[in-house]
This record gives sequence, structure tokens and C-alpha cells, in this order.
Amino acid sequence: MKTDTYVEKEKGLIMAGKREKTREMIIDFSYALFAMKGFKQVTMKDICEVTGMSRGGLYSHFSGTDKLFEAVLERTMGNSAMDFHTEIEKGASAIEILDRALKLMEDEMKHPEDSLSVAIYEYAEMVDSDLIEKLNQNAEKKWKNLITYGMKRGEFCNINVDEIVNVILYSYQGARLWSSIIPMKPKAFHSIANHIKRQLKGEDYDNT
Repeated sequence: MKTDTYVEKEKGLIMAGKREKTREMIIDFSYALFAMKGFKQVTMKDICEVTGMSRGGLYSHFSGTDKLFEAVLERTMGNSAMDFHTEIEKGASAIEILDRALKLMEDEMKHPEDSLSVAIYEYAEMVDSDLIEKLNQNAEKKWKNLITYGMKRGEFCNINVDEIVNVILYSYQGARLWSSIIPMKPKAFHSIANHIKRQLKGEDYDNT
């Protein structure tokens, strides 16, 4: 027979689970809204409308659009497809990890309608926060670890790690931002991914 303490604990876990599901639902709907409208134009009223939540219910999860956008960013940047550490720990091929990451990046560059680049730029202008810098530092660290790992395994050529990481991160972010402003052909995105891969593998370009 379950004790009162056990029942209360069980109820608490159920409520916590429901709260987390609601929070994730809010983040899901908000991502699309921030991608479509940017950061400046999104209000908590907009979030209430797309989620069907009351203002009180929404504010019980997030105190404002800045905190909500930060949650969206943190989840996006924590994409498991970019979890190089886990793959490295398993001893996976550095080339295979790279191929998956570049394919994801290329797919994202092809879909500016899903990009948060404009919203990120506006958020950085309006909100006094070091979150963007921290997320960028985490991305730099992940890529440096992957490249160093690939070099040790002999899968990547010896290359200036800081230099290639700058190329990877800022060409990707630049293309995502630029593609939301003007039409860009898929060939341009493929050339970025292909250039990165060739640099890491030490391959020459075939100009014939």
C-alpha cells in the first residue's frame, strides 16, 4: 500500500513532468515566431496567441520575451546532432562526425525561414547579456575538440585550429543571416561545406 508521502511525491513528479512539457511546447511555438518576426516584433501577447495560454500561465514559465528567447537559443545550440563529445568518447570517425555536422549546417543554411539569425542580431542589440558570447565560446570549444581529435587520428591534416574554427562558425552564421536578406542558391551553401571539408582533409581543388 502506498503511503501518503509516496503519493504526494508521485503527484509532484507528475506535475513537474507536465510543467516541463508545457515549457517545451512554449519553446517550440516561440522558435517559429522568432524565426518569422525577429526578436523586436515578438510580444508575450503573440506567444499567448500561438500557444493558446493565458498571460498568467505563460508568465509562470517565462518572465518576458528575453528569457523565452534565451531558452530557445540554449536548446537550439544544444542540438544533439552537434554533440561531438559523445561521438568522440565512443571513438567514432572524425570524418563521419564532420560529415553529419556539415550536412546539418548546409540544410539549415538552405532554410532561412527557420533561421534565428535576425532575431539573434536584434536580441544582442536590445538585451544586455553575455549569453550569445557564451554560446559562441561553447561552439568554438566543440569544434576545436573535434578538429584536434581528427588531427590526432590522422583523419584531418595539420591545420591552424583557431583559423579553421573561425571559418566554420562565421561563414555559417554569415550565410544564414545573408540568406534571410537576399535569395541564395543551394550551390553557395554546398561550396561552404565543401571548402571546410577540403581544408580539413588537405585536399586540392580540381579546377578542370
